[in-house]
Amino acid sequence: MKLYTYFRSSAAYRVRIALALKGIDYEAVPVHLLRDGGEQLKPGYRAVNPQGLVPALDDGGTLLTQSLAIIEYLEETRPEPPLLPRDPEGRAKVRAVALAIACDIHPINNLRVLNYLRGPLGQPDERVNAWIKHWVESTLAALEPMVAATAGRYCYGDTPTLADLCLVPQLFNARRFNCDLKDCPTLLRIDAACRDLPAFKAAAPENQPDAG
Repeated sequence: MKLYTYFRSSAAYRVRIALALKGIDYEAVPVHLLRDGGEQLKPGYRAVNPQGLVPALDDGGTLLTQSLAIIEYLEETRPEPPLLPRDPEGRAKVRAVALAIACDIHPINNLRVLNYLRGPLGQPDERVNAWIKHWVESTLAALEPMVAATAGRYCYGDTPTLADLCLVPQLFNARRFNCDLKDCPTLLRIDAACRDLPAFKAAAPENQPDAG
């Protein structure tokens, strides 16, 4: 199994956590998003993922893209330990948190969006940073009571789920951009509990072979 990854990509980070929690060995194939104009945009990688995004997973010739689709695939093909609750209500609530992060925060703060704001739209860094902070801070603040209603040690009870796999990388990004997280005490507590687990440590950006 190969994972096309970039150490600071929050989407790739999610998949690395899933692989580590499930104890799945894989080969990391770094795709540098900044070097030489972005390796993800080169023809070689476009042949793997026509969107030019990371991550991508090659499971014995089966090529998969989009982090949540990859994690759901891993959940269905390697079901232990589970990353979704057994009951329909629990699964829906976990997915709601994951999707709020993966669909409401991440896409509009993705590198290609920020590059478009800076480039063709000519926005200065201070406005781009304000854009990032607005969407991160407002969405995480809205997530705080949602998660507080279902939290145990983690986002949903006392076992890490898909929600935690999305939360931890997003908080990593929030800190990179100096976002104000004062309204998120539950999320911060859960983040600290997750990052203390070996699987989350192994998946962390600073522990990747392409970190630097």
